[in-house]
Amino acid sequence: MRGGHVAVPGGVPRPVAAPGRVRTWVPEGPLDLGLVLGPLRRGPADPTFRAMPDGSVWRASLTPAGPGTLRVAAAGGQVRGEAWGPGAQWLLDGLPSLLGAADDPSAFAPRHRLVASAQHRRPGLRLTRTGLVLESLIPSILEQKVTTDEAYRAWRSLVRKYGEPAPGPAADGRLFVMPSPRTWALIPSWEWHRAGVDNKRASTILRAVRVAARLEQAMAMDPAEAQARLEVVPGIGPWTSAEVVQRSHGAADAVTVGDLHLPGIVGWALAGDRDADDSVMLSLLEPYAGQRHRAARLILLSGRTPARRAPRMPRGDIGRL
Repeated sequence: MRGGHVAVPGGVPRPVAAPGRVRTWVPEGPLDLGLVLGPLRRGPADPTFRAMPDGSVWRASLTPAGPGTLRVAAAGGQVRGEAWGPGAQWLLDGLPSLLGAADDPSAFAPRHRLVASAQHRRPGLRLTRTGLVLESLIPSILEQKVTTDEAYRAWRSLVRKYGEPAPGPAADGRLFVMPSPRTWALIPSWEWHRAGVDNKRASTILRAVRVAARLEQAMAMDPAEAQARLEVVPGIGPWTSAEVVQRSHGAADAVTVGDLHLPGIVGWALAGDRDADDSVMLSLLEPYAGQRHRAARLILLSGRTPARRAPRMPRGDIGRL
């Protein structure tokens, strides 16, 4: 290396990224980065998220201070966060909350043997709190009424095309910061179509980004109030708002209702009822009031799910119409 550059094949020098800002934090109790941050990953090729073989996690976010990249690694009972870009300090300030510092797993009391077993086997589970609303809202809207594969493809396509390379050493074309609200608003209709996003979901995103500042203000509210604010936007219902506040607020009680699979999974796990609907699911989760989302996550982590017996949701590809 010479003069701040490193040689690469072909003899073309590439600038060496400057070290980022660093923060270390010691969590209380065990912490599993994969379990805590996993819900923020939208598919295996999410351009804003990268899980590395060494156990570290990279995230690119559009913070109130601007774009930022965060690398998180845990070792020896402590967490090391390193961040780059205008949003670096904001990301480091929020590192404990991101990793569940505001979460209180001790408030949870298992009422079923399966749930107790899942909790025992996953002591590092904490509920993340990103402090960002739009970051979870837009991909959740993309996931409305379609297969996860379709939603992940749309998110990947739009973020890579209209986002910007993440600052720091991750700015190698593989990690991207999601577009700003203004950029989302300017995406042409044919590009939504090309990404496989129907007009209903695209229109909902456009309505949301027009009031992005008001939606981000929901971070000052409790989760139920935040959900109510989100649902004022036409096209955002209880399913979407719950998916958002679970991530943005670390909402331990926000149950995802209206889901295609979750009621049957909860019904099967707790009562052997694979045909359970939302009302049955909510009844079964009632003993966990205040912690129903955590209970649902533990049920999902238990691996006790009914075998599929119906066709999956049909895949649509409007980009080929």
